[in-house]
Amino acid sequence: MLIDEIQRRRTFAIISHPDAGKTTLTEKLLLFGGAIHVAGAVKSNKIKKTATSDFMEIEKQRGISVATSVMGFEYDGYKVNILDTPGHQDFAEDTFRTLTAVDSVIIVVDAAKGVETQTRKLMEVCRMRNTPVMVFVNKMDRPCGDPFDLLDELEKELHIGVRPLSWPIGNGETFKGVYNLFENSLYLYEASKQTVQEGIAIADVADPQLDSIIGERAAGQLREELDLVSGVYEDFDKEAYLRGEVAPVFFGSALNNFGVRELLHCFLKIAPQPGTSQTEARIVRPEEEKFSGFVFKIHANMDPNHRNRIAFVKVCSGKFERNKAYRHVQLGKDLKFSSPTAFMADKKSIIDEAYPGDIVGIPDSGNFKIGDSLSEGEKLVFKGIPSFSPELFRYIENDDPMKAKQLAKGIDQLMDEGVAQLFVHQFNGRKIIGTVGALQFEVIQYRLLHEYQAACRYEGISLYKACWIESDNEEQLSEFKKRKVQYMAKDKWGRDVFLAESNYMLQMAQEGFKDVRFHFTSEF
Repeated sequence: MLIDEIQRRRTFAIISHPDAGKTTLTEKLLLFGGAIHVAGAVKSNKIKKTATSDFMEIEKQRGISVATSVMGFEYDGYKVNILDTPGHQDFAEDTFRTLTAVDSVIIVVDAAKGVETQTRKLMEVCRMRNTPVMVFVNKMDRPCGDPFDLLDELEKELHIGVRPLSWPIGNGETFKGVYNLFENSLYLYEASKQTVQEGIAIADVADPQLDSIIGERAAGQLREELDLVSGVYEDFDKEAYLRGEVAPVFFGSALNNFGVRELLHCFLKIAPQPGTSQTEARIVRPEEEKFSGFVFKIHANMDPNHRNRIAFVKVCSGKFERNKAYRHVQLGKDLKFSSPTAFMADKKSIIDEAYPGDIVGIPDSGNFKIGDSLSEGEKLVFKGIPSFSPELFRYIENDDPMKAKQLAKGIDQLMDEGVAQLFVHQFNGRKIIGTVGALQFEVIQYRLLHEYQAACRYEGISLYKACWIESDNEEQLSEFKKRKVQYMAKDKWGRDVFLAESNYMLQMAQEGFKDVRFHFTSEF
């Protein structure tokens, strides 16, 4: 029973550069799963419905995803869990943590723009974890370059082998459809349809029927290109894909719901089922009987009417059951969860059980922080869920003396979400917010005002890096803290943080205090 449930789970993230069409693709996949019935136009102002996966007010205004959304649906006997991640680089940290909770990834690339900076960065993260990757080349209904050039660029920029499993017939004005190499069938393109269309089975491209369907010229060109594909690229090797060495490539137009079906069908057949998870003590296997899981994300105020926080837990092994007591490893307490939820973007439904690969939302009153683990008693600490050393800093000040309490609570909850990090300056007691991207400051200010009714203002502070410090040499550590007293701060968990004003200052500190270790991620 447990094995069957594990085998039919597919948990993956969709990542891309902003505007490549990631949220639209997510929405179309949900359309296939029957999870939504009409596609909402993401950026059209005429239609007031925004994309189902962007549910925070600021996301709707900006047309960007800033928080990772989790959605699940059933399709063709499979249980599919999609995590839609922010494409904007200022939220890369949230995306990085999300990638710890998935078994594979689909990268969306804009056909006209090719590989962009954020895509490269995200691919590096996938490579670090050997996560299997698929590529969806989007917007083929707009003029774009030669597909062979694009494939070369993918190989070069993403440092991964590629193998097209569908092939476009023309592009832009001349875009006629795609030929599915995985199933040997032809799909003809019809624009702006919200329905799903069936393919025409053509076992052999030499079949004269092809000429009558797409015209002789296009058919001739397709035959030539497919010959080239089989000459240039080796046959698709599923094992190489699972090892993260080869990326299958699909072409289509997510907005027009085209090419998405081929991607989904192939994905379900070849993508990995939930795999093992690394903890400090041992490797956890999904088929183990006892439940274990970890928190990879916390989201405050998913429903602005209720001040609640939700901790997103990835189930790693066993079966999660509602109302059963589980051990919160870091707190050393047993907790019961009466209303665990599963998600369909902003719609939540209470569930009674969940299996490895599933993402469970647990209402949280402040017990959880990112990286915490739950188990049936065993002390498991899952690895690979760090916070990064911030690069941008500002003092945060209360702008409304009457709302000091609300501000403190708001900052506290937003920091637990991992949106940014809070440091308290040991010298002057002022609060400093550190982030990885500039847009976060705006998001924090907006959310404090709209969700906590607390107004804040920022003041500049010039810092180069914040790094966590530790040492086995107590004497040297206290000497360091004494000498650098006006550059010392504490993070939210009371750990020592050194605030370096410049790269030079950091290097001098590292050279002057050999026994002090400087860490640039919180996982040490």
